[in-house]
Amino acid sequence: MAITRDSYINSPSTLKSELLSIFDPSDSLTIFDIGCCEGEDSIKYSRLFPNAKIFAVEALPKNLAMIRENLQKYNVDSVEVIPYAMSDETGTVKFYVSSGQPNKKLENQDWDYGNKSSSLLPPDKNLEVFPWLKFDDVLDVQSTTLDSICRQKDVDAIDFVHLDVQGAELKVLKGAKSILPQIKVIWLEVETVTLYANQPLKNDVEEFMAQNGFFKLKDTVKRKSGDQLYINTNLLSKEEIKSKLFWNRFPLLRGVRRAFAG
Repeated sequence: MAITRDSYINSPSTLKSELLSIFDPSDSLTIFDIGCCEGEDSIKYSRLFPNAKIFAVEALPKNLAMIRENLQKYNVDSVEVIPYAMSDETGTVKFYVSSGQPNKKLENQDWDYGNKSSSLLPPDKNLEVFPWLKFDDVLDVQSTTLDSICRQKDVDAIDFVHLDVQGAELKVLKGAKSILPQIKVIWLEVETVTLYANQPLKNDVEEFMAQNGFFKLKDTVKRKSGDQLYINTNLLSKEEIKSKLFWNRFPLLRGVRRAFAG
């Protein structure tokens, strides 16, 4: 079945069960959707957590226009658009813009497959793995850090970060030195091959997350890429530590349960 924007937005979030095991739907969460593309996931999170404040971060100008159009179309007023490339530096940076369609039959759909792969990093094996992808344009965009945005927006803690920046995930997290200890849950894309030049791979990401007190709850990484869900165990509440439901939902974390239960 072909993907459309409506079908994607109206389908359950990939992380619905996991997020509802950690957060209550009525919670006033702070959520960052970094590399949000056209804003579809931000809209889904706004529906899952109607009291949340959501920051949708995107660098590509044409996507920014689409985000605002989608927010209006789906009557979402809890999302604030942040028009930057999130990184570990502030200033003007190169942004490698992706395009293309995997099949000519999909060209008239409203789901743009090609614009999901733009990155601060130049393409590498991406062009071999996905030969239909093109990187014909390079733009100058403004970058900032998560620490800087949090200071500007008076954010002193983040409940959930959805991080999809095509190989630049650790650049974003390294630009979050101050706020990182106060981030509870992170969902980020991870690769096992260098789709982008000099990007950190699975082992690099896992080492960084472990060093910063995050434990892996879910792992969908297969032969080339996937996603991982992490929780900051330093921020687990006593209620969560005592909850059998919480630990049963996340078998990958059971091995460290005893350390927190004591």
